[in-house]
Amino acid sequence: MGSIQTGLMVLVGVERGDTEQHADRLLERLLSYRVFPDDEGRMNRSLQDVGGGLLLVSQFTLAADTRKGTRPGFSPAADPQEGKRLFDYLVGRARERHSAVETGEFGAHMQVTLTNDGPVTFWLQVGNVG
Repeated sequence: MGSIQTGLMVLVGVERGDTEQHADRLLERLLSYRVFPDDEGRMNRSLQDVGGGLLLVSQFTLAADTRKGTRPGFSPAADPQEGKRLFDYLVGRARERHSAVETGEFGAHMQVTLTNDGPVTFWLQVGNVG
């Protein structure tokens, strides 16, 4: 079971049509996104700047379609094999580029605990790449 101290916990949702290029772009953004405080308290430092951990947790339910009804639909989510392949790809690339990478277990029932240091949560999407 993965665990980090200071760093980013990333819930990763893989949707149909996502590619390795999307994963590469997401990783680039995760490592360089300036969300950690500098000496003046401004969000000016990246995960790489602070040497923080990166906890990647697969979360296919992020791809749920919740626009209507009272039960989510999961048709936007990638099929499990493709979701696992892209999640594993992201993890492998992250471990090549960053020293402190931990993961959850793909497809497992997990109890995830987050201590959020401040009122900061972001939803990063990479959109079209290429």
